[in-house]
Amino acid sequence: MKTKFAASVLSVLLYAQGLLGFAALATVLLKDRAHAGEINADAYVPAGPSMLVVR
Repeated sequence: MKTKFAASVLSVLLYAQGLLGFAALATVLLKDRAHAGEINADAYVPAGPSMLVVR
């Protein structure tokens, strides 16, 4: 009987670990996807003088 209980506990722990691993993977993938859509303001800054300064 103790062997069945130990097997059940180990099965539950492995299942929980699998769910946590899946959640961690989903978090990383969604985080990368969210950052891919962001616009970087520094990429669009011209290198020359500002139009406000030049008259």
